[in-house]
Amino acid sequence: MRMKDLPDKLYSVKSVVQLEQIAIQQYDIPAYELMKRAGKAIFHVIQKKYSQHKNILVLCGAGNNAGDGYVLARLAKQAGFSTRVISLMDVDSLRGTALLAYQDWSGTGRNEAVDEAFIEEADLIVDALLGTGLKRDVSGDWAQWIDRVNHSGKPVIAVDVPSGLIADTGRIAGHAIQATITVSFIGLKQGMFTAHARDVCGQILFDDLGLPAGLYSRVKSDARLIRQADYSLLPRRKASSHKGCFGHVLIVGGNKTMPGAVILAARAALRSGAGLLTIITVAENLSAISSAVPEAMIMTCELNSVREVFSGKITTGVTHVAVGMGLAQDDWSLAVLKRCVALKKPMLIDADALSLMARHELNLESTTVITPHPGEAARLLSESGDISSADVQKDRFEAVKRLYRLLNNNEPGTVVLKGSGTLIFDGQTIKICTLGNAAMAAPGMGDVLSGITIALMAQIAEINDAVELAVCLHSAAADSVVSGNTRGLLASDVIEALPGMLP
Repeated sequence: MRMKDLPDKLYSVKSVVQLEQIAIQQYDIPAYELMKRAGKAIFHVIQKKYSQHKNILVLCGAGNNAGDGYVLARLAKQAGFSTRVISLMDVDSLRGTALLAYQDWSGTGRNEAVDEAFIEEADLIVDALLGTGLKRDVSGDWAQWIDRVNHSGKPVIAVDVPSGLIADTGRIAGHAIQATITVSFIGLKQGMFTAHARDVCGQILFDDLGLPAGLYSRVKSDARLIRQADYSLLPRRKASSHKGCFGHVLIVGGNKTMPGAVILAARAALRSGAGLLTIITVAENLSAISSAVPEAMIMTCELNSVREVFSGKITTGVTHVAVGMGLAQDDWSLAVLKRCVALKKPMLIDADALSLMARHELNLESTTVITPHPGEAARLLSESGDISSADVQKDRFEAVKRLYRLLNNNEPGTVVLKGSGTLIFDGQTIKICTLGNAAMAAPGMGDVLSGITIALMAQIAEINDAVELAVCLHSAAADSVVSGNTRGLLASDVIEALPGMLP
């Protein structure tokens, strides 16, 4: 059986169960046959990657996850590996196919007493404790065993999903196995690619257990995985093109003492191919911004001149607007935000503009992209109750859907919920970008993303394509700079990497 390349279709647990039931009921594949295929897939990973690890410890719980573990244990034992099995559940509670798997294992070996000392004696640990059905937080003996495994330093293969990870959301239920490899079956679980999942899943492998390709057309996927930037979305430039062909971007922000955010956004937009760029900011930032971005046209205004500036010739040719970077939240900030909305141009709203949006009614009448991080998302969603960034992280999929509903207009809109495994939602399909790294947890990264996004919106007709490429380009550029390191990345480093990434 050959492991498949990761497919781009992601599923909720409910959808995977539907796929499994269709395979059993309509394609006449017995449930125990699927379990044996899963166990065999794990065994093949061991043979390929850990053949020198002769002492295997299999940790079993209950349900199908444990059944997969028992199948694997039997195969490993028969192949000559020293195989020990510990069950944290009374085996008398096993039912159905899991019971069959245990009975087959019992013909080859026996379960050991529950003793943590076996962890230290193992060369390799297989996690078959808790599967995709986990809903509650992990506690008691389960938490203790998970923590002990994590502290052991031993390689761990997780069966289907690391125990303690909520497969639908990517939330860690208090404690979770930190797997070296996770082997997922039938359908990739959407929660394995966002929130805290990257901290615990390790390398993700996939096996469809030999299910017919036609079966997958019977159940709609719940999200789509994006693993690389699709540069074909960006049209190649003709030799005869000029700067007027690639949009006139207006960037609004940079309140008093905060020119840096606008500088980063503007430089990112220019490096991403924006044809023309205008900045509106406060007067005290003029010198800093004009020195840092000499390619930009700059207008300044105070509160009493906002209307005049936005009514002038400078905004007439603007095609796209980005607002919020270093905007702050005073009267000037609100006034320029309202003027940006009144332009009725395709618009990106970020940073402080999102906080203002959470407190003030805005009549959005143009194509709109919002790019909140979890804290900003929490403020936007707090109308219906006090919500924290931790609440957003508990279910990023539900959060991004609720954020989309806030746009509430007849024009196309897209939400980018930033973070590990950034989510992109256009009201139809949730996309998850797996690019990016921990070094991106640095000041100004969001400003750079805003600049990239508004520039690509000005060059790509379909807003969803522009946003997808922007998110991926931003992360891919960051990855190209750090080469696996997790510290030392500056937002300006990402900007400088952009020309080498673009066609």
